[in-house]
Amino acid sequence: MLQRTPETGLLLDKVLHHVEAIYHDTPTVVDYDTLAKELLDIMRLDELAPAPPQYVNHWSQRDAIVITYGDTLLREGEVPLATLKSFLDDYSDGLVTGVHILPFYPWSSDDGFAVLDYSSVNEFLGSWEDISAIAGEYDLMADLVINHCSGRSLWFENFLQDKSPGKGYFYTALPDADISAVVRPRTSELLREVETPEGTRYVWCTFSHDQVDLDFRNPEVLKQMVSIVRLYLDNGVRIFRLDAVAFLWKIPGTTCLNLEETHEVVRLFRTLVEYAVPGALLITETNIPNRENLSYFGNANEAHCVYNFSLPPLLVNTLVTGNCRHLKTWMMSMPPAQNGTAYFNFVASHDGIGLRPAEGLLSDEELEELVTTMRRFGGHVSFRALEDGQSKPYEINISLFDALQGTTAGPDSRAVDRFICAHAIMLALEGIPGIYIHSLLGTRNDYQRVEHSGQYRSINRHQWEYDVLIEELEREDSSHAQVFARIKALLAVRRQQAAFHPNATQFTLHLGDALFGFWRQSMDRRQGIFCISNISREPLPLSLSDINLIGTQEWVDLIGGEHYHSREEVIELAPYQTVWITNAAGHDLP
Repeated sequence: MLQRTPETGLLLDKVLHHVEAIYHDTPTVVDYDTLAKELLDIMRLDELAPAPPQYVNHWSQRDAIVITYGDTLLREGEVPLATLKSFLDDYSDGLVTGVHILPFYPWSSDDGFAVLDYSSVNEFLGSWEDISAIAGEYDLMADLVINHCSGRSLWFENFLQDKSPGKGYFYTALPDADISAVVRPRTSELLREVETPEGTRYVWCTFSHDQVDLDFRNPEVLKQMVSIVRLYLDNGVRIFRLDAVAFLWKIPGTTCLNLEETHEVVRLFRTLVEYAVPGALLITETNIPNRENLSYFGNANEAHCVYNFSLPPLLVNTLVTGNCRHLKTWMMSMPPAQNGTAYFNFVASHDGIGLRPAEGLLSDEELEELVTTMRRFGGHVSFRALEDGQSKPYEINISLFDALQGTTAGPDSRAVDRFICAHAIMLALEGIPGIYIHSLLGTRNDYQRVEHSGQYRSINRHQWEYDVLIEELEREDSSHAQVFARIKALLAVRRQQAAFHPNATQFTLHLGDALFGFWRQSMDRRQGIFCISNISREPLPLSLSDINLIGTQEWVDLIGGEHYHSREEVIELAPYQTVWITNAAGHDLP
């Protein structure tokens, strides 16, 4: 047998370490050596493969990712994935480098997140050839729905009949198990009663009874997921979004959230993916309080990127209250991402505005005011269950455009400017930007879709008839056209600035509660950018002396094009105006 030592750095050593750490305390007897070799065989990796370079940033300021369902754009006579590619090719002007296609597999509920078959493309959307075509032009992000699968999948049907594949794949608990401390985002019963050849069993359902949790204590489940990763890599996927991964490992009597075995599974997938395709990335989708979310960076050995989940509720709250104090406090507390890791920034998603990531950052009274304002703007609220049987707001379901149609005082005429301000802030922050397609298009609340589906989240999952959308984008007086053009203009500027590299230095500025500002500096220290936004309804003065401009340099606003020659100048920022002020010698205009 190969003599392994920590110093060898061989891939087999690393994988063996991972599986030992995962399975050392499970009731199942696991042959660690055999399992480690099986995982390498599935990934087609050499046991003696040398380690790829560590702490490498596989991204730059040029990167921006569009988030979309595969069927958001519909054109008669064409599969939706082909329509999506046409739109990106013809209208993104080369400003988008990646696309996250939300679950494109056959599914039974939750708009794709109850997967029937991980190895197939939903035939309504297209085929693997369509997926590969998109992957050939853009960095493709795909969901690895790792925590659960459909209650109508072949795996679960086989589980109910004690057949393979599926036998032993799903987590079960006794009805009297201690689940009092379990943290979950739903109010439905956690355990679902089912009948099997072995009698009545109780399967664990973190999200819904059609989304049954997989049991990673069974190594066969791990091997299945690794084989799915290999399949996706073979079809061009380069970014894996680990959906709901925080809930992966269960131990009754605990919260069953963020357990050490879960983190070790992430480390294992990181090792396998980066050895298989250097430059392939893992992003953890962990809609949980901020400190817990950051733990998925590990020591730069878990996720390459984590979703910046606290940003959407804090930024929306900032813009509807006209006060940036909480956003500024949070920003000062955020550690810079190590090389080889990055934040994934977003303001809107297919789900909604998560409130758990704002817990501890906004008071209960402030959260209640935010919820009340969003309801006034046509939004809905989803709840989660608490230990005492009560429920608490978990998520606001609303389109971002409608969320920013006004302030706590009510709707006003500055919706587009406020909306663009949100994106100007997000695009300038440390991290990689992800833009939900309905934000790129300024889509409004879809009440008809909510009524049809019976799901609040459908309010922000509109489907566009392609010709109707293009007509809107070609009308100068359309809010959709205005939003689309202005966000693309920001992207065009952003990608030219070294100070907007996702890992470039960031410092918070202190300009009061109505001006939100921060400083970005390129890693070679040649360029700095002052990013300042008026987040209020009133025009405000900005004295350039307050931001310590170097008097010997000429400065320019990258967005508006104005030049500044003296640090004694005072400029007036219109409501929701953003300036990106940089030293003229250190930047390139698009």
